[in-house]
Amino acid sequence: MKISDVKVHVMQAELKEPFGFSQWWFHKRSAMIVEVITDEGLVGWGEAYGPPEATGAIVEKLYKPLVVGKDPFQAGVIWEELYNRFRDYGQKGVMIAALSGLDIALWDLMGKALGVPVYRLLGGAFRNEVSAYATGLYLKQRDNVPKELAHEAECHVKAGFKAMKMKIGYGYERDVVYVKAVRDAIGPGVELMVDANHAYDASSAIRVGRGIEPFEIGWFEEPVPPEDIQGYIEVKDALSIPIAGGECEYTRFGFRELLSKRAVDIVQPDTCSAGGLSECKKIAAMASAWGVRYLPHVWGSGVALAANLHLIATIPPASMSANPIEPIFEYDTTENPFRTELLLEPIIPQNGSLKIPQGPGLGIDVDRKALSRYSCK
Repeated sequence: MKISDVKVHVMQAELKEPFGFSQWWFHKRSAMIVEVITDEGLVGWGEAYGPPEATGAIVEKLYKPLVVGKDPFQAGVIWEELYNRFRDYGQKGVMIAALSGLDIALWDLMGKALGVPVYRLLGGAFRNEVSAYATGLYLKQRDNVPKELAHEAECHVKAGFKAMKMKIGYGYERDVVYVKAVRDAIGPGVELMVDANHAYDASSAIRVGRGIEPFEIGWFEEPVPPEDIQGYIEVKDALSIPIAGGECEYTRFGFRELLSKRAVDIVQPDTCSAGGLSECKKIAAMASAWGVRYLPHVWGSGVALAANLHLIATIPPASMSANPIEPIFEYDTTENPFRTELLLEPIIPQNGSLKIPQGPGLGIDVDRKALSRYSCK
């Protein structure tokens, strides 16, 4: 079996209602889906996180000419060859995100060719389903923000979620007010995490962290810019709240410093940008060696959901003991037609949990009508 073609699908959809966070407002959702086709008629699907026009051009113009004719079962070799061939162009950012999408598609192909789920190729599953936390609670263009956040949080609880993550990064006073409103709405029995999307420097993040510590926060995500490793360490040392980060880091080489310096309690690579399944499995092994919990960042279409579910199925509990800490899965609850419409059978949580797809490869079927409907080409 050989790769005969590689296609990219750049998609975009306008949102019915914009939503914002500490950095900017979202007015649309976009995605870049990679389709790898073989001479035997099998098709593999992958997704790249980041600017879709850029990642799509990289796959189409740079990677495709080098992988057509190759055996998809050489996924690890292909990864290393592409990484080293273009290392002068950068070992982070869109180059690696594009490689991630291609790599995921190769794993999907391998699973389909063998008739087994990807998680079996990755070493087997510790679980057939995983608890999910609702990611949402963004700003909306409404008058009473605390009331709106409280209402949304209550809806997540009614939907069966036992954990959720909200956005902060709006300044000390607003952050404390918003977090209190959500905690008061959901009560003490639901886990609550916060994400500043690197809005603060270390001293500001510490002040905010101390202000929200009384509200039983599960983790404080991206308190400082991803480049500020020392800032992460200072925040981690100053607070009792666990510190999470890593969605803006790439490859095992990038995560080496984050882990070896023990800058975070929880590491969050994005499978669709950190290097795909090939690389994220290595990063997970590194995190285990350093005693750091691995919880993937997930923000994309149904393809991204499936890839991350197969990966998290293979992640062992944080401690192999009588009372282990099981991993928890990020489920984006914001408006995203690529999550709800791209797959013929969308991946939907039931009572706050997601089942690991059991079909061959990623266990998904892409709706080509949806691909066409939202295509930018």
